[in-house]
Amino acid sequence: MRRRTLVLGAAGATALAGCAAPRLSDYAGQAPRLDLREYFNGTVDGWGLFTDRSGKVIRRFTVVMNCSWQGDQGVLDEAFSYSDGSRERRIWRLQRLDDGRYTGHADDVVGTASGQQQGNAFHWRYTLALPVDGQVYQVQMDDWMYLVSERVMLNKAAMSKFGVRVGEVTLSFTKR
Repeated sequence: MRRRTLVLGAAGATALAGCAAPRLSDYAGQAPRLDLREYFNGTVDGWGLFTDRSGKVIRRFTVVMNCSWQGDQGVLDEAFSYSDGSRERRIWRLQRLDDGRYTGHADDVVGTASGQQQGNAFHWRYTLALPVDGQVYQVQMDDWMYLVSERVMLNKAAMSKFGVRVGEVTLSFTKR
């Protein structure tokens, strides 16, 4: 009986946690209105960090993004510089669809990223092939971007593996 109560309690807590998650529609009326094609067009600078599940900063980085669009096709060329001296490059190829939806591909993204924009927010989900200590792990990214002003955007992405949160990425972008 005690075991059954524990299992039901855990299931209930999980269900309630799922209900508490933000929804994109929560931001539909928020300003300034985000248009990914406008914001990610030209050069965008970013500063960020990775934290583990306890909140400890594991890695800091800067990123310079050279972005361009031709109609509904976009390229975001990201050049990362990490606090340990290493460098990395990711090139996103984005496709704008109807109703503020987008899809995207990059070499270290498994499958297709998908997201949607409403109001000042963009919610993006994808699986990232993340190299760590000589091994590559596939982690799920639950990525939220919020336009704060014409030039500033904040970004928080939760990283999980098998449904367990393993860390978070926090970024600040400034459009030149």
